[in-house]
Amino acid sequence: MRAANFWFMLPALAVALSGCAILPSFVHLSPRECLIRAMYFESNRSSEEGMFAVATVVMNRLADPRYPKTVCGVVGQKKQFAPGVLHKPMKEKRPVALAGRVADGVLAGARHPGVRRAKFFHTAGLRFPYNNMHYVLEAGGNEFYEKR
Repeated sequence: MRAANFWFMLPALAVALSGCAILPSFVHLSPRECLIRAMYFESNRSSEEGMFAVATVVMNRLADPRYPKTVCGVVGQKKQFAPGVLHKPMKEKRPVALAGRVADGVLAGARHPGVRRAKFFHTAGLRFPYNNMHYVLEAGGNEFYEKR
């Protein structure tokens, strides 16, 4: 194969490596970094309990075969977490440090007991008329629920 012809194959190589037409922006992030970003952007940035609950949801999804097989894959799933979660700047140092400590515990196996098997959450105070939403916890400005 001539070198000049190699460049047109890069999009196909990206598909083979990432499962999508372009390489995702989080390819270079570690599981810890992706988990920190999810907690930072999805909790109220000051609630350790809220961060712990968000991280537990990520890990619950990771354990479910219906979701991606990596932490970054789960966090980067389209329309599941805050827009820009994997690339927006994190400007507040204290919440990043707190999220880092929480991430270390979660990656070592800790789980928020109140989250149970929940794989979903939304902003606290909202209510939806669906019968399959079983709420299990409110923390960090979010309400966590299981679908039944």
